[in-house]
Amino acid sequence: MTAADETLGPTEDQIEKGLKPGALGLVSSIVMGVASTAPAYSLAATLGFIVVAIGLQSPIVAILAFVPMLLTSIGYSELNKADPDCGTTFTWATRAFGPRTGWAGGWGIIAADILVMASLAQVAGQYVFLLVGAKGIGSDPTSPWVLLVGVLWIIAMTYICYRGIEVSARLQRALLSIEIVMLLVLSVVALVRVGAGHHPAVSVHPAISWLNPFHISSFQALVDGLILMLFIYWGWDTAVAVNEETTDRNKTPGRAAIISTLVLLVTYVIVIFAAQSFAGIGTKGIGLANPNNVGDVLSVLGTAVFGGSGFGVFLARLLVLMVLSSAAASTQTTILPTARTTLSMAVYKALPPSFARMHGKYLTPTFSTIAMGAISIILYVPMNYISGGNVIADAVTAIGLYIAFYYGLTAFTCAWYYRKTLTHNMRDLWMQGILPVTGGLIMYFAGGWSLWSDWDVATGNSYTSWTMPFYPHWQIGGTFVIAFLSALAGVVVFIYCRFTAPAFFKKQTLTRATATLVPETPEGFPGSN
Repeated sequence: MTAADETLGPTEDQIEKGLKPGALGLVSSIVMGVASTAPAYSLAATLGFIVVAIGLQSPIVAILAFVPMLLTSIGYSELNKADPDCGTTFTWATRAFGPRTGWAGGWGIIAADILVMASLAQVAGQYVFLLVGAKGIGSDPTSPWVLLVGVLWIIAMTYICYRGIEVSARLQRALLSIEIVMLLVLSVVALVRVGAGHHPAVSVHPAISWLNPFHISSFQALVDGLILMLFIYWGWDTAVAVNEETTDRNKTPGRAAIISTLVLLVTYVIVIFAAQSFAGIGTKGIGLANPNNVGDVLSVLGTAVFGGSGFGVFLARLLVLMVLSSAAASTQTTILPTARTTLSMAVYKALPPSFARMHGKYLTPTFSTIAMGAISIILYVPMNYISGGNVIADAVTAIGLYIAFYYGLTAFTCAWYYRKTLTHNMRDLWMQGILPVTGGLIMYFAGGWSLWSDWDVATGNSYTSWTMPFYPHWQIGGTFVIAFLSALAGVVVFIYCRFTAPAFFKKQTLTRATATLVPETPEGFPGSN
């Protein structure tokens, strides 16, 4: 590093990339962070798998998984104070560790976001039919009708993101309000019915022992549960990814990220307690571990809790609508940060310049947004059919590896970025050093352990597998294969960018002292006038 590179603090002048400044306040930023995690969708798609792995100890695992998330969000907040760049991990890691590490961090964000889009689209497609009572179609994830609606869903959410950040924020407020209210209603009604004795035979009364981590069957089960919980917490960093469009962008995004994790903790613990208390963890009927329900526990739970007649039917349908709106919110807030990551990477010449194109009227990254939607559709179509759609389930597990990677990298980046000032006072030592690094170590340990488990099909982590067609004919878990292929794609794109546009990799476009750059709106591009 040069002397300039070693200078601590924000040495660059903050120049706009072309995004709309001041469009979001603290509340809107928190909404973006919480909505991006899609609490209802995440619980519907993941709670059953968590119960299979952990059993009744799911609430304590939700709390344990919150710890590295909170510690990592502190690292995000501290880095954002110094450099509120929408590239987040990509930009910060490049400034701290160099272009190769920064580029890998950016790819981690891109890979995780693209992989989750198939699951979001599939849940949205199924729930549209469940909402109108077409259970035959809605219960079949590989139905061509589900596929069609899923594709249309991605197109619609991409268009909303294309139209502007304020349109997105207004929609998010409405969707998140329905989502949180219905989750609380479901939880309260379920707990009241259990407490009053009006509950199914499989119900279990809540117990303080559910918060005892020593009751977990094995360390492997604990790590499996933590990785799955990382997925349901993942997404709050969207609040930081839209930092250049936020009021007081040095402080507001970081505060929103921390508050988002706290909101999620409270929501998840309440819902998990209520769900497993009412439905139990059995493998039959409405049990959360029932293989027929494990991929979607809320639609089954809603009918059981609210009843199948009168106002109960309305509430059960409203719960389905809530999960649908949750998938919509998450689809939208998945496209938003990815488009801004690729925008930042293109601005600093780490990706082709087309990704830096901006809409002259809507002030959104045009090509980046459209490319995100298009690539998601291209991957979703084959994943919908391969192995009966189980590849999508394995993709969700593989996302946990990328979450652990780039969240952990951001945490380590924080400590290294501020390394020369960490001992100036106790506040900086803890907030910029000890706490983020602790979060990063937990992330990397869980990710590393999970990577080995995903390789070994005997652990049961994967729903699909692949057998080497050559010696030694190993049978490898589908989750590992998906994670490996995503990383391999990143290597291919890296090599392409390294040879076609080497300036970034030669530290000519982004170092610690580089000024923030502005993307151009090419003349003649739609919306450039």
